[in-house]
Amino acid sequence: MGPLVSPGVPVRAMLAGALAACLSAGPAGAAQRDLRFDVPPEWLEQQPSSTMRVAEFLLPRLESDVEDAELVVFYFGGGGGAVEANLERWTNQMLQPDGTPSAEVATTTSFLVGDLPVTLLDVPGTFAAEVRPGSRMRYYKPDFRLLAAVVETPAGPYFFKLTGPDPTVRRWSDSFEAAIESARLD
Repeated sequence: MGPLVSPGVPVRAMLAGALAACLSAGPAGAAQRDLRFDVPPEWLEQQPSSTMRVAEFLLPRLESDVEDAELVVFYFGGGGGAVEANLERWTNQMLQPDGTPSAEVATTTSFLVGDLPVTLLDVPGTFAAEVRPGSRMRYYKPDFRLLAAVVETPAGPYFFKLTGPDPTVRRWSDSFEAAIESARLD
């Protein structure tokens, strides 16, 4: 399999006056189709910090918050696990202040965008994910929120994960959902 995003291929392109993110999908040599979605101009594109990330955005914080939110898009070439397993893993990255299991406060919504099945996840709480995969160190960030989406394509699922201070993530939730609802294969 070739690289997921080839060097020199732009990740964003102008589309009908809106920015669009372009993420390569499919094995090398196969007819490739790109997953695209409209990116709000306020989102700041970042260089992906690891090879597992095909796109990364910084969503500016509200003045009252201490840090920005981060949106990461993952694609594993058709792998990455089942949708339910990822939703459960993400839900377990959040802790509830009263000890309630996060699964009891998480909400999920499933729908179609064109022919693409999409599942959205929303979990408030304390962000307690591993600092790096396999690390013993964990974040401990109270009053955070995790919004995530899995967009299933014929070439495998794309995983969108937005984390940050609760007010900032709530501020960006409508544009996150609009970006997911704009997903299409080109």
